[in-house]
Parts: sequence; structure tokens; C-alpha cells
Amino acid sequence: MERISTNVSVDRKDGRTSVVISARTSRGKQTVLVTWALAWIVCGIVVLMERSRLPEGDPTRQYMLAFLAFWAYFAVMIGRAVLWRLRGFELWRIKDGTLTVKNSILGYGKASTYFVDNIRKLGLIAVDPTSWKWQWNQSAWVIGGERIGFEHTGKKNVIGKNLTEEEARRLVPILKDALKEERKAAAN
Repeated sequence: MERISTNVSVDRKDGRTSVVISARTSRGKQTVLVTWALAWIVCGIVVLMERSRLPEGDPTRQYMLAFLAFWAYFAVMIGRAVLWRLRGFELWRIKDGTLTVKNSILGYGKASTYFVDNIRKLGLIAVDPTSWKWQWNQSAWVIGGERIGFEHTGKKNVIGKNLTEEEARRLVPILKDALKEERKAAAN
């Protein structure tokens, strides 16, 4: 197994190439993220308790109910981000003519499969580090920050969550070589 960095490892053997990317961040960022999630939960509990104290006909109850609906949505999103940062991995495997990409949280997640023969234009994504969108996508409370892209049957796909520029630059040639070898093996 080859280590690209502390968060990225590559394993090449038995006609397959596997890449594991850990979503973990520094201890300080993890602490801030967990603290933020706990504060969000406390806020929701406080609003729920205050809503239960209001009389039945008070219109503020309806407002608080709408607020709690939005709160619940973002609580789920925050929960996913916390689990992703604490126990998440992005897994890639090139084997038997396919590239399989899975975002795994606690071992669960949906795997997407792409036929190697249909993958085109694999490379780094052009990003503007000064853009607001890119800064948001790189933040610790979002599951995102992809650095590598490709086309599969005319559709653009992105992979490589939380990779640094250097990690992505080192992974692209490895992926290109693995795809080339897989195409050769399929042709024989």
C-alpha cells in the first residue's frame, strides 16, 4: 500500500487499484464542528420547549413549527457532516472494467459505478480559490470539496472530496495509469 498523505492511500494488486480518502480534519476543526452541532441541537430543544409553553391559539406556535421544520432539515445536514468528518471515507476501486466510487459513512453509503471504457477527460477541476462558492465547498461543515473530474457518457462527474491540490495532482496520474491498464486488460 502506498501512502500519498496522512489522509490518502493507494493499494494496487491483483488487477485492481483501490484509493481510500479519509474525511478527517484537524482536532481543532472537529471540536468546533461537534460544538456547533451540539449548540444547534440545544437551540432546537429550547424552541420546542418554548412552543409547548404557548397557548393553543397563539399564532407564534405556527411560526415556531415552521422554524422547527427548517431546524430539523439542517439538523440532519449537520449530523451527516459531523459523521462524515469523524467517520467518513471516499472509496474508489478500479476492477473488472469499472470504476466504483463510494462515499462511506460508518461503512454505509451508495456506490456509483462507471464503465472504464466510457470515462473521458479525467483530470483536475479548475477552481477559483477566491470564489465564495469554492470557499463554502471547502469548509468543514459541508460534505464536498471535490478536486478531480471526468466525463462518463457525456455527463460530468466529480470525485476526490477534501483532497488538497498536491494530493489531487499525485492521484490523477495513478488513476490514468489504472484506467489505461484496465482498458488493456478488457481488450485482451
